[in-house]
Amino acid sequence: MYDMKALYEAKSVEDAVRLRLEHPEAQIIAGGTDVLVQMREGKRAGAELISIYGIDSLRGVSLDEEQNIRIGSLTSFSHITKDPIIQKYIKVLGEAVDTVGGPQIRNAGTIGGNTCNGVTSADSASTLFAWDAVIELTGQNGRRRLPIQDFYLGPGKVDIRPDEIQTAILISRESYENCVGHYIKYAMRNAMDIATTGCSVNVVLGASKKNLLRTRIAFGVAGPVPLRCPTAEKLVDGKRTTQATIDAFGQAVLEDIHPRDSWRASKDFREHIAVEMAKRCLVESIKLSGGAVL
Repeated sequence: MYDMKALYEAKSVEDAVRLRLEHPEAQIIAGGTDVLVQMREGKRAGAELISIYGIDSLRGVSLDEEQNIRIGSLTSFSHITKDPIIQKYIKVLGEAVDTVGGPQIRNAGTIGGNTCNGVTSADSASTLFAWDAVIELTGQNGRRRLPIQDFYLGPGKVDIRPDEIQTAILISRESYENCVGHYIKYAMRNAMDIATTGCSVNVVLGASKKNLLRTRIAFGVAGPVPLRCPTAEKLVDGKRTTQATIDAFGQAVLEDIHPRDSWRASKDFREHIAVEMAKRCLVESIKLSGGAVL
């Protein structure tokens, strides 16, 4: 069924780094929900694989001493959705990854695999961008951390060096504290489909719940990689939560997104729904934060 040259099973992060150096052409495999499908289709015939699925230290969600959130790269989508730390501090991430595939895929698929694929349609990506996530990579010289915006280099390309594996995704306390968000995935079907466009927004409201202290928005499938919309963010920061503010926010995303025509949807359609998704995500984020549209 699977035409592979060899399968190497890493017992630890250090072992995975060693295997990467010894077999530079080998493909890392975690849950296998993408790689094995591609192999079955004959796209990776004769490939060498390095499985990191047995490295249990890369699973789970935790808080460090400074209350920053650490998500191990082998943490499954199902685990993330149900995890109490995610539920308490960044519930929208659990909701976003709960839109991935079906239950079997969510039980096996990992957030590390979802980000390392480098695809703009990854359901976790826009929310991680909107929450200023940091990617942790471990190689022979130790750990390297970089903002998720710098991790994505182009369609299907990410900044992983030949000796590295992704070990964690980090979200700082400053990023999530007093912050609430909402994610919308638009797809042709209600289930088991790749996003036509995905939008994630989060806000921090002022004490009166009537103004936006900080707003962040990110899209998937609005460019070659997931992206933030700094024009829209700057436009509404400090503004009151009025319908005029929300409408202006939606129109402003057009300054930063770069969707393309494809068989799934035209550029014009993606721009149209991006405006509407931005507005709906902002309204819902305001409501979830205890505010209202004035």
